[in-house]
Amino acid sequence: MQNFKALKVWEKGHALTLDVYRATSRFPKDELYGLTSQIRRASASIPANIAEGCGRTGRAELGRFLQVSMGSASELEYHLLLAHDLKFLDDTDYRKLEGQVVEVKRMLASFVLKLKTDN
Repeated sequence: MQNFKALKVWEKGHALTLDVYRATSRFPKDELYGLTSQIRRASASIPANIAEGCGRTGRAELGRFLQVSMGSASELEYHLLLAHDLKFLDDTDYRKLEGQVVEVKRMLASFVLKLKTDN
């Protein structure tokens, strides 16, 4: 069992989620139960699954939850693109959030690889 708050990838995922919530607060109100909700759930799922994986026993379970986080990050990446194309996100916000997602995905991939090679 690991302390998830000590992981840099969790910190980055949590910061991304906070930034996503701020950005989506400006989305059209009729999207509250649509794209706004989808984006927020996908972003919050990234650090939540890292935390859950850290609370499990064994590297295999942690690796599985990191893979779920990676899937959520990919989902978020698409939803941010959609929000940008729909003009809900301006270029600056989109580039910032997309860059954060890419960084988190790289960190997750490295963590998963490290778990596999340490076995």
